[in-house]
Amino acid sequence: MYQLCPSILSADFNRLGEQIKILEEEGIEWLHIDVMDGDFVPSISFGMPVIKSIRKESKLFFDVHLMVTEPERYIRDFVDCGADSITVHAEACEDLERTIEQIREAGVKVGVSIKPATPVNDISHMLEDVDMVLVMTVQPGFGGQKYLEECTEKIQELRDLIRDEDLNVDIQVDGGINDETMETVLKAGANLVVAGSYVFKDNLVSGVRHAKKRMNEVIREID
Repeated sequence: MYQLCPSILSADFNRLGEQIKILEEEGIEWLHIDVMDGDFVPSISFGMPVIKSIRKESKLFFDVHLMVTEPERYIRDFVDCGADSITVHAEACEDLERTIEQIREAGVKVGVSIKPATPVNDISHMLEDVDMVLVMTVQPGFGGQKYLEECTEKIQELRDLIRDEDLNVDIQVDGGINDETMETVLKAGANLVVAGSYVFKDNLVSGVRHAKKRMNEVIREID
């Protein structure tokens, strides 16, 4: 299953509801929602009130990425306000295994994320317990960064591990996606691609159509 996952971090918040509706009309199924606390990462984004408000108007799959310290404190709150999936950072959890259990017990999909400097080996023992691994291909906390080439090998390593262990685990990438890197990450083994500024251009319709077209071109090459 391949999905383009637009990140609302790059949206025009004055037109957020309108832009989410455009994404739905253009066939997008997943919405990536970055929550940043100003502690785990330097930036602060938005939290539960925003998610709760857009949940009322949207049937999209809410892919919530918690870039926060000790995310286990907030799992239930984010589920209650509308998350369909919660991804936590391995580096942010005091007890990663317990946090993953909490997300599973809350009834939503489970994701674990690693920063560019974190080796795959740090989470390889957890693969059978998660639905998705998010590989950050830029430093978390800021939009518009350039893709870090060294992350390609990590995507490939993850895909090999998942294949070797015959697991049903998605690989998501987030950061620096453009026409060129879309091909790089998909061919390396990712199947969920987060895109911010690549999609949210002055003309959102053309932005999302272009990104979907490029994704489909690469998928056809892979198949």
